[in-house]
Amino acid sequence: MTKKRALISVSDKSGVAEFAKQLHELGFELISTGGTKKALEENGIPVIGVSDVTGFPEILEGRVKTLNPLVHGGLLAKFSEESHIKQMAEHNIEPIQLVCVNLYPFQQTIAKPDVTVEDAIENIDIGGPTMLRSSAKNHEYVTVVVDPADYGVVIDELKAAGEVQKETRRKLAAKVFRHTAAYDAVIAEYMTDLAGEDTPEKLTVTYELKQTLRYGENPHQKAAFYRKPLGSVFSIANATQLHGKELSYNNINDADAALQIVKEFDEPAAVAVKHMNPCGVGTGEDIFNAFNKAFEADPVSIFGGIVALNREVDEATAEKLHEIFLEIVIAPSFSEKAVAILTGKKNIRLLTIPFDQEQKPEDKLTSIEGGLLVQDRDAYSYEDADITVPTKREPTEEEWKALKLGWSIVKHVKSNAIVVNDGDKTLGIGAGQMNRVGAAKIALEQAGEKANGAALASDAFFPMDDTVEAAAKAGITAIIQPGGSIRDEDSIKKADEYGIAMVFTGVRHFKH
Repeated sequence: MTKKRALISVSDKSGVAEFAKQLHELGFELISTGGTKKALEENGIPVIGVSDVTGFPEILEGRVKTLNPLVHGGLLAKFSEESHIKQMAEHNIEPIQLVCVNLYPFQQTIAKPDVTVEDAIENIDIGGPTMLRSSAKNHEYVTVVVDPADYGVVIDELKAAGEVQKETRRKLAAKVFRHTAAYDAVIAEYMTDLAGEDTPEKLTVTYELKQTLRYGENPHQKAAFYRKPLGSVFSIANATQLHGKELSYNNINDADAALQIVKEFDEPAAVAVKHMNPCGVGTGEDIFNAFNKAFEADPVSIFGGIVALNREVDEATAEKLHEIFLEIVIAPSFSEKAVAILTGKKNIRLLTIPFDQEQKPEDKLTSIEGGLLVQDRDAYSYEDADITVPTKREPTEEEWKALKLGWSIVKHVKSNAIVVNDGDKTLGIGAGQMNRVGAAKIALEQAGEKANGAALASDAFFPMDDTVEAAAKAGITAIIQPGGSIRDEDSIKKADEYGIAMVFTGVRHFKH
């Protein structure tokens, strides 16, 4: 088998002419299809059409061209197996030692806002993945290339040794199976959505490597950051970094938490986060005012934290941010003067995210040992709630404002969660406690005297009246909670005893 053949059929034609030219110079006979054949011919590269190999024309608008034993026999044959050699000779099948294929642009097609179902379906590649899988299965004998980034490696090894090394062939084959699996996963997700299936019997998901991280939560843990194809643009995964060293595992988690909270607000808002919990949230007439309130909410915990703002960072806000040690600042944009001020700090990361982009609803995936939990994101808002007032006193206008703010924030705090706040900022936050009154005590202690006349929000119902008792003694005048405990009446009576207005929402916001 001195004759060498390479089959080339690509949608992404970047670099393919030069690759094919070098293969030809190395003695490969080139086989190609349709548009790829035309592109090679236009570059003066000798090429044989697949139809000339199979003796069968491309049919059904090009849907069938390479699905033929004369192609796949050449890809799947064991070149060292005598019986395979004999059968190939009997059926006039010639071996194909190298395959260069990439696939119809299905992902790019469905990303178009005006894409039709018919157009999407037509861009599901059949022949390409089949050739790739055949070649990858037979990588003992066949070199398969799916990524233009690998053209150079293949040519270098062919020039150096006359063949591609086995280790390289195996790596290229592994990349092919990852590639076709990811390709099918995107198609499966599209078709599943199209069919309206909520809980399919198989869940196929795929992500693309965005960044290899220095380590995970701790230095002894390996980690990487992957991005969902066609995922929400309004996300940390698609943020633009203007300044600072690369993000760490913990940075990414905290930044995502800050972004999810600041998304709750239409008015100017600032959110400070530590360890995925808010430590200060403020709203105001402008972003400078909002950030000052977030800072005042907890000037200790914000140190080394992540800040998200939903308006452009101006010069005045940048000056204030510059006074504090912060890991990350997230905003829709930064003014030129703001950038000049903040980049004076070497390590601060500045991220921009297009806040004007519509949020794409995405399921929340949580890995467990041996499995995966999938759920809708908690997008349930104050406006969605079935609000009732079981107490004798209804909230005042100012209390309603504070209750709405607290309810918007508490769903982003680790359970058991309590938020104490006034109408435009948090005053105290109790997060991740094993009992609700413990979370309340932390939040109330942090609020101190500011709790007098403030509101309190709870992510879940009160199992007994001790939280109401603690709130009342601290001066809280209004409470918002889901209700639904068998002992709700105890909490209502306790609230009435202290003249507290209590609101039930009918829905809880557990966050584990």
